[in-house]
Amino acid sequence: MSAAPSQVMISPAARDALQTWLSHARAIKAAADNTIAAYQTDVLEFIAFLTAHHGEPQGLTPLARVTTRDMRSWMAHLRQTGTGTRSVARKLSAVKNFYRWLADREGFEPTAVLLARAPKFEKKLPRPLAEDAAKAMIDTVAVQARQDWIGVRDAAVITLLYGCGLRISEALGLRGRDLPLGEALRILGKGGKERIVPVLPVARQAVAAYLKQCPFEIGPDDAVFRGVRGGPLNPRQISKVTEQARMQLGLPATATPHAMRHSFATHLLEAGGDLREIQELLGHASLSTTQAYTAVDQVHLMKVYEATHPKAKDS
Repeated sequence: MSAAPSQVMISPAARDALQTWLSHARAIKAAADNTIAAYQTDVLEFIAFLTAHHGEPQGLTPLARVTTRDMRSWMAHLRQTGTGTRSVARKLSAVKNFYRWLADREGFEPTAVLLARAPKFEKKLPRPLAEDAAKAMIDTVAVQARQDWIGVRDAAVITLLYGCGLRISEALGLRGRDLPLGEALRILGKGGKERIVPVLPVARQAVAAYLKQCPFEIGPDDAVFRGVRGGPLNPRQISKVTEQARMQLGLPATATPHAMRHSFATHLLEAGGDLREIQELLGHASLSTTQAYTAVDQVHLMKVYEATHPKAKDS
């Protein structure tokens, strides 16, 4: 059994290298705090495995001697301990990123690490809601809270997810200086990527209605969306109210806050939106990420075809 990440036997030089790399990722790549935390955990777990595998503490020299056999043993260990293929791929990506940086700094050849292949996994397609279900979700969220201002707040957040395609972290990251909302909103998304998002009148109205009822003063640097005690609203609270609403509406478990963003993209595509323009609105770094919605749209079209085409009905 491998050691816990916090108890890994690692030399001061190797630990310093890891912390320097994490600082580099935070500063240069503008990685989010949760990404940095995941990087640290994944790399330390890798080093913990090497420590147990070789029976000695891991310093810079042992780390530079990692072999193809070591990499295969590590990934076999992950699978044996029940780690899913998607998680194995994520951990391998973190280790590779660390080794690219470390090899460049220390001057060794990281081929054994970089050539390691992650197990293949089937990408899950986004599961959007139907238009009427998305609207029903917003309406239900608005009326299920015990206090009126909280219901209006929750509806405003969900409206931003569906009406503007925001990530929940982006919606909850809005500050007083962003108010009042205009026809467009400047969003700083993943990796520090900035984009301009149109704000529909319904979204502006939802946020304005919330601001009228919000009992807390909102300064330029304050979070727009507040919890019951006045602190920044926790995203778990939005997940909770969304779960309550979907259970009331009889919607599947996939009807999450993120599904509202998926619904935004899919409904735009169904209405004839350009894929690259949708990519910009979502803030996807790669078009291939956005292209998942074309598969969703094709599934939708096939269902319509099978339900309405005379030949399909007769078969």
